[in-house]
Amino acid sequence: MKSFPEKVLITGGAGFIGSHLSAALIRRGCGVAVLDNLNDFYDPKLKRRNLAEVLRAGDFEFILADICDRTTVRALFDRLRPDVLVHLAARAGVRPSVENPLLYYESNVTGTAHLLEACRDYGTAKVIFASSSSVYGTRTPIPFREDGLLLSPASPYAATKLAGEALLHSFANCYGLRGVVLRFFTVYGPRQRPDLAINKFVRLIRSGEPIQLFGDGSSARDYTWIDDIIAGIFAAIAYEPPNGYDVFNLGNSRPISLEEMVGLIEQSIGKRAKRVYTDQAVGDMVLTCADIAKAENLLGYRPATTIAEGIRRFVAWDLQDNERTPRNRFAGPRVAVA
Repeated sequence: MKSFPEKVLITGGAGFIGSHLSAALIRRGCGVAVLDNLNDFYDPKLKRRNLAEVLRAGDFEFILADICDRTTVRALFDRLRPDVLVHLAARAGVRPSVENPLLYYESNVTGTAHLLEACRDYGTAKVIFASSSSVYGTRTPIPFREDGLLLSPASPYAATKLAGEALLHSFANCYGLRGVVLRFFTVYGPRQRPDLAINKFVRLIRSGEPIQLFGDGSSARDYTWIDDIIAGIFAAIAYEPPNGYDVFNLGNSRPISLEEMVGLIEQSIGKRAKRVYTDQAVGDMVLTCADIAKAENLLGYRPATTIAEGIRRFVAWDLQDNERTPRNRFAGPRVAVA
């Protein structure tokens, strides 16, 4: 793809990553449509606030619909004919997937199949698929490389993401669809989901409530600032996979332990955390670490934000967000309920 696309459809665009990407693409001058079902995995009011933030960047179309509704998905693609699909919509979270694996399969695998079929039938030639570091699982050598052959997903969520990658590869192979898989490594930043560790810990430490740490605090993650992820997605949209399909890690390549991360939050807030230790959660990975050499070489990906700087920024944003006057609910000028 020699030029940047004119029309981009973003599934899950009311979420954390999706709302940042939508706003960035609008500022780039792209026509943006956001598809989201605003489900109650976390408070839909927060997702509407995200959409209000997107609207500050410019006009876009919002479609309230579910990717599991095949008829609606096909009608939407028939009408919009997007140049590129950025598929972020998914049931997220390792621990909830252990409780309800079928729900995760239906959304993350069946929903993805509906979207890819619509791309094939209505002329959307390129798909950016949001995958996860979770696909590497428990036996892949550290650091995780895209060509690792020991993928051993440890949770139903991870398994559904790996299935989505395989589906996209099969559509690239059989139908000529161009696909780029991006394996995200623990993305954080303003508007991060409230159930994720950094967001949750900042709120609890600030209010003096105890935080729950799974395991002994030594588990480590490769935390990646949202702006670095958005830059990686932009590069993937412009990238032409030489064989029609490619896979990239988007991480920071500098994992830190849970204890270290909590310590950085304590420093930024100026308050000690009340720690409560509990057993390691089923399905969790002990360590994630991205080898980003391939993304550096082919996408020009250069993560610039250290975890220390990112947490300082997040804590500052959280304080400002809490002090801000409550915003009105999203009421954009072009809303379609499919």
